Amino acid sequence: MSHSISEAPPTKTVLILGAYGLIGCGIADRLGRDGHTIIGLGRDIEAGKRVLPTINWVSADLRALTEVFAWRPLLKDVDAVVNCSGALQDGPQDDLEVVHHHAVAALAQACASAEVKVVQISAAGAHLNATTSFLTSKARGDAAIQTAGGDHQIFRPGLVLARHSYGGSTMLRMLAAVPLVQPIAMPETKIQTVALDDVAEAVSIALAGNIPSGFVGDLVEPEAHSLRQVVASMRQWLGFAPARREIVIPDVMTRWISKVADQLARLGWRSPLRSTALKVLADGVTGTPADLTKFGAAPVRSLRQSLESMPARSEDRLFARMALLTPIIITTLIVFWFLSGVIGFISVNAAALVLEDIGWPRGLAVTSVLFWAVIDIAIAAGLAYRPTAKMACWCAIGVSVFYLAASTLFVPDLWLDPLGPMVKVLPSIALALVARIALETR
Repeated sequence: MSHSISEAPPTKTVLILGAYGLIGCGIADRLGRDGHTIIGLGRDIEAGKRVLPTINWVSADLRALTEVFAWRPLLKDVDAVVNCSGALQDGPQDDLEVVHHHAVAALAQACASAEVKVVQISAAGAHLNATTSFLTSKARGDAAIQTAGGDHQIFRPGLVLARHSYGGSTMLRMLAAVPLVQPIAMPETKIQTVALDDVAEAVSIALAGNIPSGFVGDLVEPEAHSLRQVVASMRQWLGFAPARREIVIPDVMTRWISKVADQLARLGWRSPLRSTALKVLADGVTGTPADLTKFGAAPVRSLRQSLESMPARSEDRLFARMALLTPIIITTLIVFWFLSGVIGFISVNAAALVLEDIGWPRGLAVTSVLFWAVIDIAIAAGLAYRPTAKMACWCAIGVSVFYLAASTLFVPDLWLDPLGPMVKVLPSIALALVARIALETR
C-alpha cells in the first residue's frame, strides 16, 4: 500500500532589509519558525543583535546601495529578499527618494538578474498621486520592482498592530495612556488595521510559492474605523480607565505641533507627530482588502480580533506610560542642566565666594565655577541632540556624582543648607537613569 507524503516547502536563505524594525522583526521571527535561514540587514546591527540575537546580520545603509553592483555581494547564496525598510520623512538620516525608490530599483534589478525573489512591504495608499512624499516614493519603488520583471510580491499593509510598537503604533499607545482625558486630533479620520502576524503569514505563504509572482495587494481589515474608535480600543486593550472627557485638538494647533516636531527632527528626534505622519493620518490609512484566503491564508483579523490575540500585559501599560512621559523627562533634564549652567555664569562671583571661604584662590575658584557651568550647558546640548542623548545621560550622572563627592569633600556644610541643594541632586541622578532607559527605542 502506498501512502502520499506531504512534503514541507524547501527552506530558503532570506535577506530581510530593516529586520529590527516593527514589521521586519515580526517577519524575521515567523520565517525563522518556518525553518528559513535569516540574514538581517540594517544600519545599526548592534541594535539588531539586541532585538534578534539568533540571526546573522549585515551592516549596510540603503543610501549607499543605489547601484545594481552594490547589491550583488549581499545577494550571494540568498534565495529571497524581504524589504521591510523605510523612513517616514526626509531628515538628517533619511532620504525618502533614495531609500524607497532608487535603492529598491537597484535591488529589484539585481534580484531579477540573480533569480532572487523580492517580497516588498509597501504601505496602504502608496500611489503616484498621493499627497505625501512618503507614499509617492513608496509607489515609485513598487513600480520599479514590477518593471524589473523578477519574481515578486508586493504587500501594502495598513496600520500594523503588534505586541511591540514603533512610530505610529507608539503614538496610539501614548494617546491611550493620557489619564482622565483623551486628547485627539482628526478624530473622524478613517483607519484600517492589520495584525503583524497576518503580514508575516502573507510573506511566509509567498516564500512557500503559494502566491503568484506579480501579486500586489493591500493587507487591511475589511472595516474602517475612526481614529477615535482606534484610540478607544487601544485604551481598553491596555486596561486604562475610559476617558472622562475628549479634547479635540484644533487643526491649527496640530499644524503647529507638526512644525515643532519637524524642527526637532533636525536634532535627530524622529517624532510620530511630524508633518508627514499627520498628513498621512489626515488622508486616512485605508485600502482595498486583498483576499489571500484563496492562497491558504486566514482572513485578515479585525481590530478587535488583533487586540484579543495579544492580551495586554503590565509591561505594555508601563511602556505606554513611559512613552508618554519620555518627552517630559528629556525636556526637564535639558532645562535643568541648561539653567544650572546659566546660573553658574550669572552668579559666578557668589559661587566662587563659597570656594574662597574654604581657602581657594579667587582665580581658581572663578575658573572652576565657569568650567562646570560650561559642562552643564554641554550636557544640556548633548541631551537635546538625539544621537548623543544616551551618552549625555551618563555624563549627567557622572557629573552629578562628582558634584556630590567634591562638595562633600570641600564644602560639607552644603548638606545642611536649608534649601537642600545637595539633596536635590539625587533625584536628578535618578531621572537621568530613567531617561537613559527610556531612550531605548527597539
